[in-house]
Amino acid sequence: MASNSLGQQRAERNAGLLLIAAAALAVVAGNGPFATAYQDLLHLKFGPVLPRIGQLAVHHWIADGLMAIFFLLVGLEVKREWYDGRLSTPAERRLPIVAAAAGMAVPAIIYLAVIGGRADLAHGWAIPAATDIAFAVGVLAILGKRAPPSIKLLLVTIAIVDDIGAIIIIALFYTADLNVPALAGALALAAAMGAMGQFGVRRLWPFLIGFVLVWLLMLSSGVHATVAGVLTALTIPLGRGEPRSPLKRLEYRIHPWVMFGVVPLFGFASAGVELPGGTRVLANPLPLAIIAGLFVGKQLGIFGAVWLAVKVRMAPRPEGASWVQIYGATLLCGIGFTMSLFIGALAFPADAKLMDEAKIGVLAGSLLSAMAGFLVLRFAPVAEATAEDIGEASELFGADQSD
Repeated sequence: MASNSLGQQRAERNAGLLLIAAAALAVVAGNGPFATAYQDLLHLKFGPVLPRIGQLAVHHWIADGLMAIFFLLVGLEVKREWYDGRLSTPAERRLPIVAAAAGMAVPAIIYLAVIGGRADLAHGWAIPAATDIAFAVGVLAILGKRAPPSIKLLLVTIAIVDDIGAIIIIALFYTADLNVPALAGALALAAAMGAMGQFGVRRLWPFLIGFVLVWLLMLSSGVHATVAGVLTALTIPLGRGEPRSPLKRLEYRIHPWVMFGVVPLFGFASAGVELPGGTRVLANPLPLAIIAGLFVGKQLGIFGAVWLAVKVRMAPRPEGASWVQIYGATLLCGIGFTMSLFIGALAFPADAKLMDEAKIGVLAGSLLSAMAGFLVLRFAPVAEATAEDIGEASELFGADQSD
């Protein structure tokens, strides 16, 4: 059991380090002698000519295609945790839902305040609302025993709820002109896939074929194609208490490919922004608003929500974690990276300058949050769970579970 836990921790650390390396390599490639070759590669078109879409460029295959697999994994994890995991009871959902909601709302408010009413920048309000779970968990894995298990649990559950919010935001606010027949076809096919699960289909290949077809329809619909991953995940049978259910098998199989392949590729394709004028660009309204949202907004929103929830006895403080350690974890929630870069590309698709400024803001805000969170957790005193903490947790969780 201990060896499995150690192996998982190493995998999380390595995935986080690989993502950091991919982002750093992209920044170097985007500003060095290979900058032209890097951009030419990302804009190279290849593959089949898709109806209504045409050929996709490399960066579109990554952002619209491979990231659909990323969202498939996110959907599988969210469904498993919601029905059969760490979010399966109202008591367990309470703290991460409240914290994640505040951690999305406060950064958005700060972003809008910093841009000062500029209508051309307002569409980017959701950029600092996201948390990159792979990056943040990778930092925790590097810290090892300096980060207690309850801190990781808190951060992961907040990030899972955060992912749900990001998916809803993308579907509602970053959708182009709708192709209603294509959208209706995607929803009808997803419903048919759900019926397959209800009628006992347990092989994965019918669902995977359905995933490709839903993706094609969603790509043509105007709703971002990555939503196809979430729709497909919702149709795959979980089989509560079934150790080899289709959902768990698929999650297990694609997890390493996503964390060691899809996510680093997206980081490499998205982080290669040219840095004009050195650090002066950080003072521009868009990068400054994103940095403030990620670094200031995330910690204010999440830490404030956790503190208030504990004080009013809505939820117990994470067992074995001090307030300083909880604060360090909320700083790590300011690592937006993957999801923030993704939303930034959706927010300013027709303006290359603003898209680059958004990338600079995401990189700077995520790096600042990662460094600050790491330092706080590295030097925070290690807390021990008190009898009061354990009793409070038992009282609050036990009461809800018996209802």
